[in-house]
Amino acid sequence: MMKKSMLYYVSSLNGNDNNDGLSPDTAFKTLTKVNTLQINAGDKILLQMGSVFENQFLHLKECGDIAGEPIEIAPYGEGDRAPFINTNGNGIWYQDYGVKLDFAGHVYRGNVSSSVLLYDVENIVIRDIEIANKEEFTTLEAYTDPDKMDRTGVAVVAQNRGTLHSVTLRNLYVHDVTGNVYNKHMNNGGIYVTAFKPKDEDSTGVARYDGVTVEGCYVRNVSRWGIAVGYTYRHRDFAKKYLEADIFKKYGNENIIITGNYLKEVGGDAITPMYALTPLVEHNVSDSCATEMNDRYYAKPGKRMGKVAAAIWPWKCKDALLVYNEAVDTKLNQDGMAYDADSGDGTVYKYNYSRLNEGGCMMFCLGEAVHNTFTNNVSYDDLGGVLSPAGNPDAYVADNEFYMRKGVPLRRKRNHGKMTLKNNKITILD
Repeated sequence: MMKKSMLYYVSSLNGNDNNDGLSPDTAFKTLTKVNTLQINAGDKILLQMGSVFENQFLHLKECGDIAGEPIEIAPYGEGDRAPFINTNGNGIWYQDYGVKLDFAGHVYRGNVSSSVLLYDVENIVIRDIEIANKEEFTTLEAYTDPDKMDRTGVAVVAQNRGTLHSVTLRNLYVHDVTGNVYNKHMNNGGIYVTAFKPKDEDSTGVARYDGVTVEGCYVRNVSRWGIAVGYTYRHRDFAKKYLEADIFKKYGNENIIITGNYLKEVGGDAITPMYALTPLVEHNVSDSCATEMNDRYYAKPGKRMGKVAAAIWPWKCKDALLVYNEAVDTKLNQDGMAYDADSGDGTVYKYNYSRLNEGGCMMFCLGEAVHNTFTNNVSYDDLGGVLSPAGNPDAYVADNEFYMRKGVPLRRKRNHGKMTLKNNKITILD
């Protein structure tokens, strides 16, 4: 017999944790109480409009069922301000991929503070919530400490339940997350989705995702990443040039959609799907990303990789489609461009716009960037060299419009990859 779905109400304004939480008049007061509940498929956690959950966090673990109704976390009541989870460095958990990452210098385990943590949770919708996880630093030296805590607004983890289905993050306002700018693949930044090595993979299956949607979110002033979906402990299975779909269906991610998000003032990269088959990245805006990829903030990397970040790009994906996105004012670093087909197979960029990105418009990155096309896009006054073929074996660049400042080259200097140019329109700006 199916368990009846429950509605839990939470209000920082008039709740009490001694209540039963089953009506607005008997709401819980804190998320601490919610974290003790056994949440099941179809349950709803409703947070009152105007509530502020100071120094609190929402961590759900091992719940949801793809066969049932979705879990939902959403507001209730009236008011001008969404419920606000203001974590301030609480909500600490231990992250461990269980394996070293694709570059030995990447940190792969350690403590993380997350405002929202979904650990082995599926069939869930979180919507219309405000989230922050900030630490006030009194000195630049403290802010740039390479060992400071990794932080996330929303962290999503797959580990011990095999393939997780249907995780939806919609209309979230995630801001002021002072994460660690050096740690690329910890759950670190605005929204970060990962997969860790299971305790018993033979029993549970590979940890992966089939269905992650990040839609309509506003992500501002976060570090390091803005939105990253899908870094996996199975990265070694993708360490080759040509990628077959079957690899992703077994070890990677499917049905990844990142759409309609606005990101502003991101310390590193803005949006990246990872290890995904045919991910869709559309109608997003990156405004002023890579703000901390400079000697002032990225000052003590140690053995970590250098100062590299771009705006909207896929990593190790197959047939990624990036359409109708905008990237403006990406700050100069070793990359610094709007778009990047990075070590993936069959990446397609169409109908995108870029402007004043200090590292240029488009990069095709390294020898495993194959079968990539860049067509029908508009670049306006991008700097540093509009196109960066960085050691790639092929690229097709056609039917684009490049509005170029006098003196800015079409091909970035010291980039010697191969690309075919066809029917592109070049206009020199006055």
